Amino acid sequence: MNHAEASGAETARTSDAHHSRLALAHYADGPFWACLAIIACAYLALIGCMLISDLFYTTPGDLLDALKSEDIQYSIKLSLITVTISAILSVWTAVPIGYLMSRISFRGKNFIDAALDIPIVLPPLVIGLSLLILFQAAPLKWFQTHFFQVTYAVPSVVLAQYTVACAFAVRTMRNTFDSIHPRREQVALTLGCSRSQAFFKVVLPEARRGIFTAFTLAWARAMGEFGPILIFAGSTRQKTEVLPTTVFLELSIGDIEAALAVSLIMVFAAVLLLLAIRNYGVSQAQQNVI
Repeated sequence: MNHAEASGAETARTSDAHHSRLALAHYADGPFWACLAIIACAYLALIGCMLISDLFYTTPGDLLDALKSEDIQYSIKLSLITVTISAILSVWTAVPIGYLMSRISFRGKNFIDAALDIPIVLPPLVIGLSLLILFQAAPLKWFQTHFFQVTYAVPSVVLAQYTVACAFAVRTMRNTFDSIHPRREQVALTLGCSRSQAFFKVVLPEARRGIFTAFTLAWARAMGEFGPILIFAGSTRQKTEVLPTTVFLELSIGDIEAALAVSLIMVFAAVLLLLAIRNYGVSQAQQNVI
């Protein structure tokens, strides 16, 4: 056997040994992947079983009866109006704060960053109680006396939703601006743009996907808000009643079918929002690839 043949045989043996090690490693990793799959399937099964049990507990007739109720119709209208206003205000607030926290370094930045997350980690009832105490202070009490009522009125619903939802929008926008490379802004600045022109003409167009995500997350979070609204705005029929408080009120009088029907409306809205986020994200990703 010459040198070339010996070298080829050695290479073949080395390749066979490598493939054998890969096969053994693949089989050895099987239990690891199986454990992960079992955990994932268990959690997905829990979510699926909850939704299926809700669907089979009620009937289409119960859902239609709930939709015919004037109280529930009012809560749906008020919910759609207030959560949309809250989401718009959240995005208006989140864009400048997210950009500032992403681009500027200053003393106390970590403290400010932690403070922005307080509405996320605080218990909802504490947020509602804090808002109620805040508006009992002399300046804001004078404002309500001479201008318009906030507590236990529709403005308190918007403010309670906004306080919590805005924190999620801020976090989303900061992550969005972090993902946009500052070099493009620097190029715009060297070409004669001011900082504001670079922000509006370069950064914002690239951040449109993040803005849409922040809006939908804020909208969904505001839609599900219950604790702060119950404490700060109350749950008065035909006045400050929104969908989450409707579920509470219907349960308090023992009407489980109506409470479940309203819950299914909220589930349907959440699914639509998730599909919108996924589809928009996929379309944007395809455009970026092209």
